[in-house]
Amino acid sequence: QVHLVESGGGSVESGGSLRLSCVIPENIFGLCLGWFQKIPGQLREGVAVIYPDGIIEYADSVKGRFTISKDNTKSAIYLQMTDLKPEDTAQYTCAAGYCSGRNIRGFWGQGIQVNVSS
Repeated sequence: QVHLVESGGGSVESGGSLRLSCVIPENIFGLCLGWFQKIPGQLREGVAVIYPDGIIEYADSVKGRFTISKDNTKSAIYLQMTDLKPEDTAQYTCAAGYCSGRNIRGFWGQGIQVNVSS
C-alpha cells in the first residue's frame, strides 16, 4: 500500500502564508508530483505540478502566490502558499503518478484542510 503523508494545513487570515508538506514513497518520487485543491461544490483542480523533467505548471488562480518545490533527499514536495485569499479555502491533496496536463493518475494523500478567513 502506498502512503503519501501531508502536513502543514490550518487556518490563516487573508494575506497570510502557509506551507504544506508531503512525504512520498521513494519508488514513486520520480513520477509526476503535484498538489490539488478541492473546493466544496467544485471539481478538484491541480494547482501546482512538477513533471518528471522538472517543468512546473501552476493553475492561473495561484500563479505568483504559490510555489511548489521538491526535496529529493527527503522524498518530499512542498507547497508554499503566500498572499492567501478566502477563495483558497479548500482541501489540499498531494499526488504522485502519471500526468495528463495537470491531472494525475496514481497515488493520493488523505488531504489537508486550509482555511483562509477575510
